[in-house]
Amino acid sequence: QVQLVESGGGLVQAGGSLRLSCAASGRTFVTYAMGWFRQAPGKERTFVATTMSGGSTYYADSVKGRFSISRDSAKNTVWLQMNSLKPEDTAVYYCAAGIVDGIHDTPRGYDYWGQGTQVTVSS
Repeated sequence: QVQLVESGGGLVQAGGSLRLSCAASGRTFVTYAMGWFRQAPGKERTFVATTMSGGSTYYADSVKGRFSISRDSAKNTVWLQMNSLKPEDTAVYYCAAGIVDGIHDTPRGYDYWGQGTQVTVSS
């Protein structure tokens, strides 16, 4: 059974930092992209960042320069380092894995999802 389990969310003041982790199990994800999406209340799930199997990384414009994604393929783990957090970063953050096939910035590119972890940034 494939599982993606996120951790590291919480409450932080604006300007602070958090590091999210996602541990995947049940299969190897070496050939998969692993990424992060977020969903604020009443809004659609949107792309945050992804790391491809070959090492390339992509970021949403809203987080470039503030967030950094990394992975350890041998451990099936991906991290999202979030710095200079803003209140508008408040959302549930989801880990995802998939073949993506050229659509790395949309949810339909991903086959597996975690349950999400809440990130709240206070002003």
